[in-house]
Amino acid sequence: MGKRIAILFVAVLVAAALGVAAGEKSKDKGTAYTGWVTDTHCGAKGAKEGHEGCAKKCVEGQGAKYALVTPADGKVYTLDPQDKAAPHAGRHVKVTGAVDGDTLTVESIEMTGEQKGTGEKDKSKDKPKN
Repeated sequence: MGKRIAILFVAVLVAAALGVAAGEKSKDKGTAYTGWVTDTHCGAKGAKEGHEGCAKKCVEGQGAKYALVTPADGKVYTLDPQDKAAPHAGRHVKVTGAVDGDTLTVESIEMTGEQKGTGEKDKSKDKPKN
């Protein structure tokens, strides 16, 4: 009977270990972050439309990396891989991925409709027509 308990105990430990390992892998995976693609030199100052040229210059010539600034908290995440971020420099995007420290590993990245930097919609469309 002691041998059966030992085998049962080992089986429970293995199952628990597998459950913890699976939980660690899914931690923060697939979370969506919305913000501006900038670079690590300019950070939040580059979180606006028209920053594309500056961001590319900093990345290509000054050793900066493409980054995402989340306007809600001003957090700057270095984007990985960089080649997925490059076409979106100076754009407002939604990035789906996993965060580890200050690095956001990109699963997908897509532009949002907000490209002016203010978040306000065009109010001229709301004016009543005469």
